[in-house]
Amino acid sequence: MASRVRPSAIAGSWYPGSPRELLKTIQTYLDSVPPLATNQEITGIISPHAGYAYSGQVAAHAYRCLQGLQFDTVIILSPMHRMPFSLYHVSNADYYETPLGRIPVNRDLVKKITANLNCSEVENDQEHSLEIQLPFLQVVLDDFDLVPIMIGHSQVYEVSDLVEAILPVCKEMKTLVIASSDLHHIADYKAVVDADQRVVDALSTLNLNEVRQVLARADSSVCGRAAISALLELSMKLGLSHLDVLDHRNSGDITGNQGSGEYTVGYMSAVISK
Repeated sequence: MASRVRPSAIAGSWYPGSPRELLKTIQTYLDSVPPLATNQEITGIISPHAGYAYSGQVAAHAYRCLQGLQFDTVIILSPMHRMPFSLYHVSNADYYETPLGRIPVNRDLVKKITANLNCSEVENDQEHSLEIQLPFLQVVLDDFDLVPIMIGHSQVYEVSDLVEAILPVCKEMKTLVIASSDLHHIADYKAVVDADQRVVDALSTLNLNEVRQVLARADSSVCGRAAISALLELSMKLGLSHLDVLDHRNSGDITGNQGSGEYTVGYMSAVISK
């Protein structure tokens, strides 16, 4: 049977469509970030998922930490923006394709992780929040396969089923888990600055309950909050004890549009390690 390929849905719009230009863009972002001085074992990152012109430099802070590392598999947890009909979704593809080539999906691991989840397979999804991470991974890692999981809900207290499904894989294999999330979306620059700072402050405590309280606020518009919650719960169960918020800024910082009533989106990158 022919391999099923999930083609890029955002090349040429959210990031450059030319392989040469895409590689140059990512490398420029990475070269602008000093290496993180740590001997810790990195097992997870939080990375934004807007177009590279807005959040690429923020994302580069997390991906710079991964250069030279090797992982058996990469699990990406992203929100499902377009009409989710299950709690979780996975692509039915054997490969994800970007201008930099094809990434193999570890179908066996996908089936193992989702066996007992309320999960549906989708074909040729258009989810940008997962795909936007892939070119960075292709640049900073050598060979890796992918477990792509899109989360169709935003309940930060209801991700233990996903965590328990991923946990055995992380114990058996050298695994990188990525939570793809932008921060607040509010029509006011200062409101985003204040709301995002609450998230950053909570994450810096590495206190799961405190993080969840902030993410679950009625006024929270952190779109990948369930993914962040799952990554932190997973980290606790794995005995991880260190989280560095590497960079956070917002669309107004990039565009200069910082007035009252200006629609603004926050971005943050962080790394979790032992």
